Amino acid sequence: MMQPVRSRFAVHTLATLLLFSALAGQFWRNLLGWWGWGALVLLLVAASVVALVRLKPDWLGGGSFWRRTPSSLWLFLGFAVLSLAWSFYPGATAVGLAAQLAATVPALLLGLCLSWAEFLRALGAALRWLLGLSLLFEFIVAAWVGGPVLPFFTDYEGKIPAAFYWSRGLLFDGGPIEGIVANRNLLAAAALLAVIVFAAQLAARTVRRGPGIAWLVIAALTLALTRSATVLVALVVVAAALGFALWARRAGPDGRRPVYLSAAGAVVVVGALCAAFWGQLLAVFGKSDDLTGRFDIWDSVSALAAQRPVAGWGWVSYWAPWVEPFDDLAVRKGVTYLQAHSAWLDVWLQLGVIGVVLFAALVFGTLWRSWFLAVDRPRDGAALERPYTASALVPYLLMVALLVQSVTESRILVEGGWMLLVALALITKRNLRRVETMP
Repeated sequence: MMQPVRSRFAVHTLATLLLFSALAGQFWRNLLGWWGWGALVLLLVAASVVALVRLKPDWLGGGSFWRRTPSSLWLFLGFAVLSLAWSFYPGATAVGLAAQLAATVPALLLGLCLSWAEFLRALGAALRWLLGLSLLFEFIVAAWVGGPVLPFFTDYEGKIPAAFYWSRGLLFDGGPIEGIVANRNLLAAAALLAVIVFAAQLAARTVRRGPGIAWLVIAALTLALTRSATVLVALVVVAAALGFALWARRAGPDGRRPVYLSAAGAVVVVGALCAAFWGQLLAVFGKSDDLTGRFDIWDSVSALAAQRPVAGWGWVSYWAPWVEPFDDLAVRKGVTYLQAHSAWLDVWLQLGVIGVVLFAALVFGTLWRSWFLAVDRPRDGAALERPYTASALVPYLLMVALLVQSVTESRILVEGGWMLLVALALITKRNLRRVETMP
C-alpha cells in the first residue's frame, strides 16, 4: 500500500539526514564535539528504528526476510560479534560493535523501505548539502578568517599537525580543500559519488536540466580542488567500468564474452604497467614513493595481523587509540592514525582470513548483482526506458567507487561507507529490475 504523501516526505527527509550525517560525520564531531555527536547518533538510530517498525514491508516478516537479504551481510556481522569471545581488547570491541550497529540500522531502513528512486533522490540531496556547505565553509574560511581553522571543542598545545585542522583556508590558492568533512580524500570521495549520482539524474531527466548541470559542475570542481590523487584514480576506474557496462548492454547476454575477456585483459595490462612504471606514476600524481606513509602503515598492520592470521585480534571498527596495539601502531608526523588505510588489511587485522573471506563475499556479491542490474533489461520484457537506462547504472558505479577506495582507505567499514555498502547490498538483493522514475 502506498504511504501518504506527508509520510513519504518525512521518510525522504530522514533518509537525507541519515546519509548526510553518515557521509559527513566529522562535520558533526567538529561542530558539536563527541558528546554532541553521540547524542545525534542516538536520535538518528531511534528514528530509524521507529521508521522501520512503521514502514516495514509485509515480506519482512518470518523466513522471507532471510531469503531476501544477503546472507553474507549477516555472516560478516555475526562473525564480528563472535570475535568478542577472543578479542584482545573486549571493551573496545564492544564499543566498535555498537558503532557498527549504529550504522547498520539506518542502512536497513534505506535498503529495505525505500524504492530505488527514493534512495537515489535522498542520496543526491545529501551530497548536494555536503558539497554546498563544504564550498561555503571554505569560502568563509578563506575570505574572512584568512588562515587555518581548528575544530570546535579542541585544546591543542604546541605545534599542531596539519591533519588536525578543520580547514587550512586554501580555497583561493586552488586547494587542497578539506570541506566540512575536514579531509580532502573524504571530500573527494563524496564528490566522486556526487558526479555519478548527478550525471545519472541528468541522463534520467529526474532533475531540471539547469540545476542538474550546475550541481554536476560543482561536484567536478570540488573534486578538482581536493587534489586527491587516489580519488582521481578511482574516477578513471569508474569511467572505464561505465564503458564496459555500456558495451555489455549493447552486446546483450549472448554476446558478452568479448566484454569479459577485454576487461580481464585490461586489468592484467594496467597492473603490469603500474608495476613497471610505479615511480613515474607516483611523480605524476604528486605522491611520495610510500604513498604518503601508507606503506609504513601497511607494513605495521601486516606484521601484527600475521600474529593472529585466522580469526584476527577482534573487531573494533575505528581503531581505539586508548588500547594496545592501536595506541602506537600507526603514528606519522605526530598524528596517530585510526585505520589501516586499506579496508582489506583492516579486516584481516581484526577478523583474520575468515573475516576477509566473508567481507569479500559481501562486497563482490553486491558488485555482481549490481553488474547484472546495470546491464540486463527488465525481466518482464518491458521496453528499456531512458530513466531505467541511466539510473540502473548507479549501484554498479557506486560499488566500483567504493571498491577502489577500499584499497587505500578503510571508510567502507565505517559510517557512510558502511551505510552505502549495506544499503546497496539490500537493494540489489531485492532483485530490482526496473528503476522507478521520479514524478
